[in-house]
Amino acid sequence: MTGLGYTLPAVLAVVVVVVLEWQVLRTGLFRRPGYWISMVIVLGFQIPVDGWLTKLSSPIVIYDDRHTSGIRFPFDIPVEDFLFGYALVTAVLLLWERQRARSGDAR
Repeated sequence: MTGLGYTLPAVLAVVVVVVLEWQVLRTGLFRRPGYWISMVIVLGFQIPVDGWLTKLSSPIVIYDDRHTSGIRFPFDIPVEDFLFGYALVTAVLLLWERQRARSGDAR
């Protein structure tokens, strides 16, 4: 297990999104309770769906374990899936907030 094929890009995606917010966009999204509530909601849907797709007993999506960390939790979900999900949803929300601020609709 090297993790270079899936783990490294997943970690880098999170780092890029966080640095993008802290250093470039500065929307203040991470300080808003609504953001964290939305992340809990996303997680609440991601766990059952991803668990069903990746369960080791009958997987629909198969990962090459040589390219992951090998850590699966819960329901056999590769932890890298949560990293990519976080980065994707956060990037979309950050760009949305940035566009909203530019259009003059900011709170």
